Amino acid sequence: MTAQPAWRKSSFCGDGDACVYVAVTPGALVKVADRVDPAHLVLATTQAAWADFLQAVKETG
Repeated sequence: MTAQPAWRKSSFCGDGDACVYVAVTPGALVKVADRVDPAHLVLATTQAAWADFLQAVKETG
């Protein structure tokens, strides 16, 4: 049996469902979705690329 990733809601979305969810999966992938349902997956990337993206967002605002 494959473990399901634990989806985390962005702390910047406030209330409602119009939000970004992120999950780190076994195998070093980061998945990004527009809701908790993994069927609505928008992006899957490496942890290194995700860390670079977050750093760039923090630096540029």
